[in-house]
Amino acid sequence: MLLLKAPPRRLSDAGLGFAAGVMLAASFTSLIQPAIEAGGVAAALAGVLAGALAMSLLDYVTPHLHVVIGREGLPSRLSSTWMLALAMTLHNMPEGLAVGVAFASGSTHVALAVMAAIGLQNIPEGLAVGFSMLSEGESRPRAYMIAVASGLVEAPLSLAGAIAVSAARALLPYAMGFAAGAMLFVVSDEIIPETHRLGRERAASYGLIAGLILMLYLDSTL
Repeated sequence: MLLLKAPPRRLSDAGLGFAAGVMLAASFTSLIQPAIEAGGVAAALAGVLAGALAMSLLDYVTPHLHVVIGREGLPSRLSSTWMLALAMTLHNMPEGLAVGVAFASGSTHVALAVMAAIGLQNIPEGLAVGFSMLSEGESRPRAYMIAVASGLVEAPLSLAGAIAVSAARALLPYAMGFAAGAMLFVVSDEIIPETHRLGRERAASYGLIAGLILMLYLDSTL
């Protein structure tokens, strides 16, 4: 970010596709499947539905901006810079929750896989925010700081998820399903449409497959 003007658009789309692939695989192998094993299908699916509805509500009320999709959420006087940052912050919220819930589950290998994969896919997401800031006329240091800030929401949500599940173990299958449902909503409603509207579906699709393969590999080896 501090050296380049902007990455090739295809590379950016592939990076966001990679993030989508990681989130898809993590939702099923690291969250939904363990949730079913911990509390049954009904609890897991109830959590998935609740997570998707919660993200849908946040997406509706929070003013934010996507590079291709445009403005979403309630009307706001916020600058386009901050609305772009809010868009990626919304993406990061379920990711932080997923990491915290995974660690609280007591399954170390699953938690490490989720942590590693989410950390890796934060790189293209952070770059997307930073370069979008540069295109809006922000200075490089300020664009960098905004990109970092958009990901900081993951830390408190990770802690909140871990504390909630640790305090009430019965919440585990619901919380895992909730995190999965929220991530699935983000992938379908935000990331895939954003990367497919400029005719560069191929790069995004290969990125998605790469992210999915990496997450499956981490989940099976860690």
